[in-house]
Amino acid sequence: MSALASGVELDSRVVGDLATSFGGCLIRPDDATYDEQRRIWNGSIDRHPALIAQCAGVADVISAVRLAREQEQLVAVRSGRHSYPGLGVCDGGMVIDLGQMKGIRVDPEARTVRAQAGVLLGDLDREAQAFGLAVPAGIVTHTGLAGLTLGGGIGWLERKYGLTIDQLVSVDVVTAEGEFVTASEEENADLFWGVRGGGGNFGIITEFEFRLNPVGPTVFAGPVVWAMEDSPRLVRFYREWIKEVPDELTTIVTHRRIPPVPAMPEELHGRHVVMVGTCYAGPVEDGESVLEPLRQFGSPLLDRCAPMLFANHQAALDPSFPHHWWYYIRSCNLAELTDDVIDVLVDHGLRIASPLTVFSIYHLGGAVARVGEDETAFGGRDAGHTVNVIGITATGDGFEQEREWARGLWTALQPHHQNVYVNFLMDEGEDRIREAYGAGKYDRLKALKRKYDPNNFFRLNQNIPPD
Repeated sequence: MSALASGVELDSRVVGDLATSFGGCLIRPDDATYDEQRRIWNGSIDRHPALIAQCAGVADVISAVRLAREQEQLVAVRSGRHSYPGLGVCDGGMVIDLGQMKGIRVDPEARTVRAQAGVLLGDLDREAQAFGLAVPAGIVTHTGLAGLTLGGGIGWLERKYGLTIDQLVSVDVVTAEGEFVTASEEENADLFWGVRGGGGNFGIITEFEFRLNPVGPTVFAGPVVWAMEDSPRLVRFYREWIKEVPDELTTIVTHRRIPPVPAMPEELHGRHVVMVGTCYAGPVEDGESVLEPLRQFGSPLLDRCAPMLFANHQAALDPSFPHHWWYYIRSCNLAELTDDVIDVLVDHGLRIASPLTVFSIYHLGGAVARVGEDETAFGGRDAGHTVNVIGITATGDGFEQEREWARGLWTALQPHHQNVYVNFLMDEGEDRIREAYGAGKYDRLKALKRKYDPNNFFRLNQNIPPD
């Protein structure tokens, strides 16, 4: 028997019975691979589940859900293990792990793709880019597609093609009752509305169907880097410049210290900088023309903008966010980059101590804002920017200092908060989750929860309780 955080014990005989028909692997604390399999992307999270059910297919997911219900188990669901607050693992209870379900099928004629829940963003890019197609999805290729999608999905193509959920056609879902259903605009439309931004509250999505969009395979992209002392002038220039840029261009402004990596000149290592990452999802020559005013501004320390494969650009930030570093995140949406906001950002940017810590300002608008606020569960389409503040250390050494720095910047921005992107939340409580959706939409989500999961079986997520 294994004692669970919920106070309920998991009968080893029941697990043995499950193993006889389970297509994947059942990993218990005494298995040789247990410590590696319980680890997740955020190294600051250290939890010990009683059972990890690595599912090979939908039948395994159904079996795991039904067993967990019968045994009254706490359940965590994970695919890419990338959840900031570590919601894909639990102390005690069962982890239903979808990471082995990696099937992808591209239909280049119909411009659609079906992808199972264990697919990572890099997997999807590789298959779709073989046909010059893409789904707008994220900025780090080892992120799980499922978690990113269910919270909305911002990334390098957002201003041209919208959020990841805006290209979603249908989903296959295993419900809290262990039943299999499909949701789309035509079938279970209320559930389809809810999974587009409402996270994992309503069931386990085992497969996604997306529309694909023409991208690349070569795009004009890359970062331009200035000394952080130039940030006040640069960001004010940037604020005006982005008002006129076309939707094909998505940019992310980042403040950090240059890490000691081979990709960066040694003389810049450790230096406080501000950089503007760019991706132009259109003809390369047009991108070069659109970006010229930015690249000509002031005296850049480095300009890496160039024609490159979109798949390579998607992977460019992977080394900055590897598995098992310690991460602490705070985030907010902003209506605009006012002078007061810029002053706060620069002041705290110059205080960054860790060469790994970073904060980024995502430029929204474009196609993101053209979808009606009530068409999906995602909240905050009218925001101008999302700010993501990440205190990072390689180990626990110095982590508390970086966490306090991140909290300090977030607090200093508080007078300017508009709402928050749910995928950038830590474990921050119900009020912050309500803020992500707005009061009216949050009430609608609670009603949907009462219909599909009235007992809150799926509660290890950015939870929307049914009561």
